[in-house]
Amino acid sequence: MRVSLRPRSGLLVLCLCLSVFALLLQSLWVPPETTKNEPAGRSPEEHGQRGLEFRKLALRLEVLNTQVQRLSRERDVTQLTRSHLSLLQQSFRKEHQSLVQVVEMELKKVSQKLDQLSHDQHHKHLSHTLSPHDDHRPHTGPSEKCEVPIDPAYPVCAEKVEFLQARWQSDSCYAFYGVDGTTCSILTYLSQIEDFCPPRSGRNHSTLPWHAKPHSNPERAEIRTTLSQLYEIISNKSSPAMRFIRSRVERMSQWWIQAGLRMRQSSNKTSLTQMRVLLYPGALAGSVGQHFEAMVERGGPLGELVQWADLSACLTIIGQNLIFSTSQHHLHSLIGAAPGRGSCPIQRPLTFDLIYTDYHGLAHLQGAMGLAFQHYKCRFRILDSFGTEPAFNLGSYASTHGYKTLWGSWGLQPLQYMTMFPHTPDNSFLGFVSQEAIKEEELEPEIYRKDRIAVVYGKQEYMWQGKSEYLNVISEEMEIHATVYQPPGHASKLPRFIKNHGLLTQDNFLRLLRRAKVFVGLGFPYEGPAPTEAIALGCVFLQPRFEPPHSSDNNDFYKGKPTTRQISSQHPYTEDIIGKPHVWTVDISNRTDVQEAVKAILGTEVKPFTPQEFTCEGMLERVHAYITHQNFCTKSVPTWPPESALRLHLGPLGQSCVKVCRRSSLMCEPALFHHLNNPAAFTRLGLGCSNIVQEINHLLPAYSPWGQHCGLQQEPLLFSCAGSDPSQRRLCPCRAHIPGQVALCSNCF
Repeated sequence: MRVSLRPRSGLLVLCLCLSVFALLLQSLWVPPETTKNEPAGRSPEEHGQRGLEFRKLALRLEVLNTQVQRLSRERDVTQLTRSHLSLLQQSFRKEHQSLVQVVEMELKKVSQKLDQLSHDQHHKHLSHTLSPHDDHRPHTGPSEKCEVPIDPAYPVCAEKVEFLQARWQSDSCYAFYGVDGTTCSILTYLSQIEDFCPPRSGRNHSTLPWHAKPHSNPERAEIRTTLSQLYEIISNKSSPAMRFIRSRVERMSQWWIQAGLRMRQSSNKTSLTQMRVLLYPGALAGSVGQHFEAMVERGGPLGELVQWADLSACLTIIGQNLIFSTSQHHLHSLIGAAPGRGSCPIQRPLTFDLIYTDYHGLAHLQGAMGLAFQHYKCRFRILDSFGTEPAFNLGSYASTHGYKTLWGSWGLQPLQYMTMFPHTPDNSFLGFVSQEAIKEEELEPEIYRKDRIAVVYGKQEYMWQGKSEYLNVISEEMEIHATVYQPPGHASKLPRFIKNHGLLTQDNFLRLLRRAKVFVGLGFPYEGPAPTEAIALGCVFLQPRFEPPHSSDNNDFYKGKPTTRQISSQHPYTEDIIGKPHVWTVDISNRTDVQEAVKAILGTEVKPFTPQEFTCEGMLERVHAYITHQNFCTKSVPTWPPESALRLHLGPLGQSCVKVCRRSSLMCEPALFHHLNNPAAFTRLGLGCSNIVQEINHLLPAYSPWGQHCGLQQEPLLFSCAGSDPSQRRLCPCRAHIPGQVALCSNCF
């Protein structure tokens, strides 16, 4: 029920509230001369001044209360005018700032005082002992007076003190660590917890409580031949996304176990120290997670879930100790986040050697770790489907050079981003596993029979818009099947010649692909795992060509993505790396082009094919190499791959190192840039330099023939295989790779 108040009633309620509040303040205020056990860190003069200010505030409130009562009484004689209300409003505004700042502070101190008195009453007979969090709290003397030190080694100390004096109540984590607004407590916090101020006089400056301790786990990581430990980790999670992950792991388990056995028999794999690894897909946590979960059973994207499932299985087989979390609250518990909104560092050293997450999870970690985020960010690995180029990764550079997006700007080592396909060599290619191709001798025609049918890649109706003519051409030769989600009571908008099965389980979808001759791409989704899995099951992938190529300049989906890649087709990896007869890329607006492709496909026998890098064995080999050799927590230059892998190439004007190396069937290797970022590299290439300058530019090192200018890279985070300029010839660090495994080279081990 809603009750409206008349003007007189409203004034009476306001009068009553102010009266009660004034009485409460008067009853709570204790004169400084009668107070015992005052909070440490204030001088007697400060206490007297505080009490005087508080008494003045109480008197001002009484005056305001009297004004309200007088106005209320006069209401019977004369109407309350707008000017009266305006004056009253101005009076309240005038007192607002002191009311908020002083009252909140004093009420907090009264509460602390009562807690202390209660503690003393109940524990009089015990010696003083520390609370569980007292190790984090500042210790100050009974009447200690603190001044902000001036120390060149701590240049921002005064600035941080001033900030906390004004904002210490903005996050409860400061009070958790013992900050109470006094200069002494702030200085102690900034010296013992955040390391922005020098150690207090008479106190040792020990290691910050959240700094890492040396890794002392002596246990070696043994190759496992069972996934039982992973099942225990993910079995108690019942969300649609986790059910998908568990189902995929179970279905692929025999291939993982066989690959583990082969890896165990291999003699060239060094044994790893067992690491504690956290898997935290942030896209499944919080409000974003709720939206994602809702889409899983409505035809939403599953590519990321495929990658998380395969990564968890891979790490389990190579003997790592995993924890899998999809809850922000659980994440805070696992990393020891302080209570509050994340302004303060975590309470203890991070216990995880590696944390695999995504862009959403990276934001969650930053919001929970405070200053510790920068300290530990070298341990993060970011699953990033489409890649993050160095120009977008370094925040200051991105802002000043037009590369600022909603993604990127985290300042990580670019190789910490892990992609689904090896399209961006500046990042590490993590990948996933395609359904293993069945060996020819295992084929049973009555089981593995190809019918004259095509299955369309696209589980939601909007993906089919504008594709009717393209599909009509295919239907002249083949029966077309779909797996499009249909909401209850929704009339289908698909062409009538389409046989729609609705959303299928993983097993049923794979059975359909085993029967199909063609897997038909509609142009979207881009670069998902389904085409490689269809090819592994003996399908031919028919996909649209993009002319002009799609990019962040002309395509809404890629707009804002931290990449400058030009996407020539729906799935560039299958077009460029696999190719015909497994992949046909056509102009779908050209009827003749589509007809000829379909007839050629029907007249060709195509066997199942899986690139080595998309097998269980290939992924195990790749991830094992990353964990063994990639170390982003050291300040020394990378030593892997070794310098012996370097093939120095000078690109033509206006060409990126990605293209320069690929033209020679090589891969650009960003970890080798530092070997050629010196004057000697120009000499090796026979280039004369009129001048050599160091700059912050993601296209360097490079040579400009106009004026014979030689440029070297000043910021290592900007070493980039991507990027080109018509006036620059780039120096490119290329390397060979193992057949079928572009992430690794033969002399990488």
